[in-house]
Amino acid sequence: MAKKANTTKKVEVEPQIETMEEVVTEFFEDTVVAEPKIKKPVMETPKPKSDTWEIKDRNYYLVGNKQPLSRSIKSAGIYFFDEKKGYEREIKYTTNQRTPFVDEFPEGSQARLEHIVFRNGVLNVPKNKVVLQKLLSLYHPHLDKIYKESKPQAAAAGQVKTIELEIEALNSAINLDIDMAEAVMRVEMGSKVSSMSSKELKRDLLLYAKRNPALFLELVNDENVVLRNFGIKATEMGILKLSSDQRTFSWGSNDRKLMNVPFDEHPYSALAAWFKTDEGMEIYSNIEKRLN
Repeated sequence: MAKKANTTKKVEVEPQIETMEEVVTEFFEDTVVAEPKIKKPVMETPKPKSDTWEIKDRNYYLVGNKQPLSRSIKSAGIYFFDEKKGYEREIKYTTNQRTPFVDEFPEGSQARLEHIVFRNGVLNVPKNKVVLQKLLSLYHPHLDKIYKESKPQAAAAGQVKTIELEIEALNSAINLDIDMAEAVMRVEMGSKVSSMSSKELKRDLLLYAKRNPALFLELVNDENVVLRNFGIKATEMGILKLSSDQRTFSWGSNDRKLMNVPFDEHPYSALAAWFKTDEGMEIYSNIEKRLN
């Protein structure tokens, strides 16, 4: 008897196709995402402020060229207003404390007070006595009133500036024309300059520049000095006339009034200012022709 053929059919299973969403989800599930590292800000340690106090020997002297055999100034019961703290702080000079401020003394310590004495007008403080130096240079209320600190560098700088100013004034005096020289010296000497020779005028001008360089340069740069001198010369020569009460300028020839001097002003300063006005410029030109 014949066998029946095996008719069982194989069922083919179609391959499953993953959706895009499934692929993306699977990718991110299998991928390890590293958390971003956040850099912490580096905190810089603030640098301590350098102490500008210079360690050196210091000298102090009484003001007014006073040189008594001995002179004491207060070393206790004095106060310094501390702007940072906003109140007055008591200060004392002691030999066993590291600060002159009483509120900084160690609690329970006994302060040994010491006198501050100038000998022959001078007090020399060595560099190892920093507390006394700071008390005298920074905190004592009598600084620059009863005594000063000797500062050679500052004194030298001041002397250099004075010398340079003197040289500038002398150079200016040498190159000054005779009219300007007369105008400047008239401020110092008055009408006496009218009778001086040119050599005498030049000599006194140089001496004045050397003696008062700052004032000399100020006068040289003041345009009103020339105008004041111009008005004074015109008055001395009779071209202008100043009333006895010094309140009115008029023509010397016919007494016609030119201007009134404002109250509480110097007459020739007022005249110099008036010469700059429209009316005054015409009178100035008229006078200039007569002087020449």
